[in-house]
Amino acid sequence: MKKKRIAIYPGTFDPIHNGHIDIATRAAKLFDVLEFVVAINVEKEPLFTVEERLALITDSTKHINNIKVNQFTGLVVDYAKNSDSIAIIRGLRHVSDCELEFQMAMMNYHLNPELSTILMMPDEKHIHLNSNLVKEIARLHGDIVDYVPLAVHKHLKAKFN
Repeated sequence: MKKKRIAIYPGTFDPIHNGHIDIATRAAKLFDVLEFVVAINVEKEPLFTVEERLALITDSTKHINNIKVNQFTGLVVDYAKNSDSIAIIRGLRHVSDCELEFQMAMMNYHLNPELSTILMMPDEKHIHLNSNLVKEIARLHGDIVDYVPLAVHKHLKAKFN
């Protein structure tokens, strides 16, 4: 039996937005399983709970049939090894993202040479998106309908009304 090719897409996803969905849609075509792994970082104070983020990702990616959703704490390379993942998917929006992503990819390689990092750019219509910007626009009651899936839009409106 052929071993499944599993990739993980780690991040905070607070909240997931259309740039994340674009990358996930394309990455899911390259692997048998693409697993979103929501990072639990005690130093960050996310707007959404881990459970809310997991539910929003699940709802927002239900049109992609090979998506799994989970959470983790600790090193992403350890999670990858325990889940038999062969790759980490990371998004790049701007050239300024490259330095940090390159540094993380090299460290992850040194920690686990069997694990590849794949850097993907979202479609140019999503290049300006990040979760903090989406939250700020929503907090100020701006229109975010083009930036996030419907479930996220509803949850952000509820959080800020």
